[in-house]
Amino acid sequence: MTDETIQDSDAFKEAWDEPQKSALSQAELDKLTDDLIEALKTVFDPEIPVDIYELGLIYRVDVSDDRDVVVDMTLTAPGCPVAGEMPGWVETAVEKVEGVRSAKANLVFDPPWDASKMSDEAKLALNMFRWICSDERASSHIPSAPPAPKGRHPDGRSRRTGA
Repeated sequence: MTDETIQDSDAFKEAWDEPQKSALSQAELDKLTDDLIEALKTVFDPEIPVDIYELGLIYRVDVSDDRDVVVDMTLTAPGCPVAGEMPGWVETAVEKVEGVRSAKANLVFDPPWDASKMSDEAKLALNMFRWICSDERASSHIPSAPPAPKGRHPDGRSRRTGA
């Protein structure tokens, strides 16, 4: 049997498309996910009173079958004063989660972080919800309210002053 014959077989196609089984059950994975999120929410940028998870600094969390955790994270700015320390804080927090064997945090800057990655809770905590919304409206070219009409109202009052 050649490689081509094997690849054309129905059994090969079914096995190829079948999702891979994880060593962790779905219930274990769900619990671990919740615990990892809780742990990530204990890490704060010292200059911002919101945790890194709600700030949107966590881009990816991978858990291996052996419970090794790899976190891809970013910073609010590449020149962040704690850039050298924050990945260690994340690793320490993740390693405290019951059942995690090891943790590694990688700093990534693609895509660059911006305020749109923050949760609504973070925006409210930083009193930025209004600023973010107006900034998004400006960047998406949503028109603001039309200007008030000029001239007189049909009953003779000025449209602008009402007098």
